[in-house]
Amino acid sequence: EKQVFQLRAHMYQARSLFAADSSGLSDPFARVFFISQSQCTEVLNETLCPTWDQLLVFDNVELYGEAHEMRDDPPIIVIEIYDQDTVGKADFMGRTFAKPVVKMSDEHYCPPRFPPQLEYYQIYRGNSTAGDLLAAFELLQIGPGGKSDLPPIDGPTDVDRGPILPVPLGIRPVLSKYRVEVIALKHQILLFSIVWGRRACPWVCEGQEGLLLSRSPHPTCDNQHTFASQDLPENELLHPPLNIRVVDCRAFGRYTLVGSHTVSSLRKFIYRPPDRKAQHWNMTG
Repeated sequence: EKQVFQLRAHMYQARSLFAADSSGLSDPFARVFFISQSQCTEVLNETLCPTWDQLLVFDNVELYGEAHEMRDDPPIIVIEIYDQDTVGKADFMGRTFAKPVVKMSDEHYCPPRFPPQLEYYQIYRGNSTAGDLLAAFELLQIGPGGKSDLPPIDGPTDVDRGPILPVPLGIRPVLSKYRVEVIALKHQILLFSIVWGRRACPWVCEGQEGLLLSRSPHPTCDNQHTFASQDLPENELLHPPLNIRVVDCRAFGRYTLVGSHTVSSLRKFIYRPPDRKAQHWNMTG
């Protein structure tokens, strides 16, 4: 018996990918395979923690079998991560698998099963781990009423991203403004950069994800302080790692990676300002 579905792949973020380029970073994108269809996210340049924040919609997916079998044991989704090269084909970085949450046409789209929650999926490259994918997948049956009966995709919209759909409200994390501050003390370096969040460059200005602390011909960095602001999930478990890279400046604008380090969790560094309303209530109450 033929069943027709729509698959929605909510590709939010990956983290702790391995560095595929000599810069110590990668230009990652994800390709999602389901049955006979596949789609790709956009390519994010020079980052090990890409936040694609992208919804991929697979229409008119035809499956054969009993309805209860489809609900209880849906086909597996394959997700592969690649590094986009300027020339030549993309380099394979890892693979993971997922099963979607299935909604039949006679079921209601409501908690606790819907909307689906973002989950971490371990990425593997051969027998080795190669990062994590934060995503959610739902398989929605198209009933007699057609796609008009499917639950709507609830924004937000971003005109700057053109046809790219962001992860809908209710699935995407709630974001708050964070600021990372970095102080370098007596490091013998030529270029010290911080890569944090969605996109990064070898060196950029304040307010973006890479922070330049030293670009002097004298290889010392004495008590230099810098910071950058970014919207991050309120859930600390969803925060991206902070990657530290040391780059040697060469002639003709060339840069060579000296070394790198990853701070996988910023939890112990988080400062929360006191709630002034609560303080006032305690003082007056």
